[in-house]
Amino acid sequence: MAEAASFTPVEERAVREAYAAQGHADCPRCAVRMRERSIGGGSFGLGYARKREWLLCPQCHRSVLFDLKRGTRN
Repeated sequence: MAEAASFTPVEERAVREAYAAQGHADCPRCAVRMRERSIGGGSFGLGYARKREWLLCPQCHRSVLFDLKRGTRN
């Protein structure tokens, strides 16, 4: 059976928690340090701006995207 192309919700939560606690995270599947990409977003007149972090595994290419302030995907 083929392995899933994305992280499970439990794995995503573990990555977010590790990043919040340590400032970096390792891929839960490969145990390789994930690369960080900051994604800033303008408010476009909506009165808010999100700052997101995108963590990518250089080995298996899975990723986690989350809002830094809220610590969630959305």
